[in-house]
Amino acid sequence: MRKTVLTFGLLSGALSGLMMAGTVPFMDRIGFDRGVILGYTAIVISFLFVYAGVKSYRDTVAGGQLSFRTGLVVGGLITLVSCVCYVIAWQVVYYNFIPDFLDKYSAYVLDKLRAEGTAPAAIDEKAREMAEFKVLYANPLVNAALTLLEPLPVGIVVTLVSAVLLRKKLTTETRA
Repeated sequence: MRKTVLTFGLLSGALSGLMMAGTVPFMDRIGFDRGVILGYTAIVISFLFVYAGVKSYRDTVAGGQLSFRTGLVVGGLITLVSCVCYVIAWQVVYYNFIPDFLDKYSAYVLDKLRAEGTAPAAIDEKAREMAEFKVLYANPLVNAALTLLEPLPVGIVVTLVSAVLLRKKLTTETRA
């Protein structure tokens, strides 16, 4: 199981990390709204390795059979490895290449509120919230925990779907 989990988890994590590293520095040019769509699309694509990993485990290690529980464990571990890679990639990109990311994002959010005609008091409150968040986000542990929450829900859904679709029990005909 370890080889399958590490192989497919690292492939998934490398893909999501590379896609993130290749797009986030240009987020202000791409547009934050489109960047979120692009980012989650890359995460979903990278989690296709969860499905492939669970299938590989079933076909090569488990002799063609797979319970839902085993599929859940294998897929969950692949997801975990992938998410850790994603968090590491974000830490490297954020702290070394785009430490002003939150400043740019805050400016975007506040400009959007102004364009929508939001009351100045509400804009000031949002600016205060974002300044507090920036202080909180400067802590690498908080940063890592919040970053983990980006791909994890997608990975959980893909793991559940993979475990359901790939479960397979040997029938008496297959055994003979």
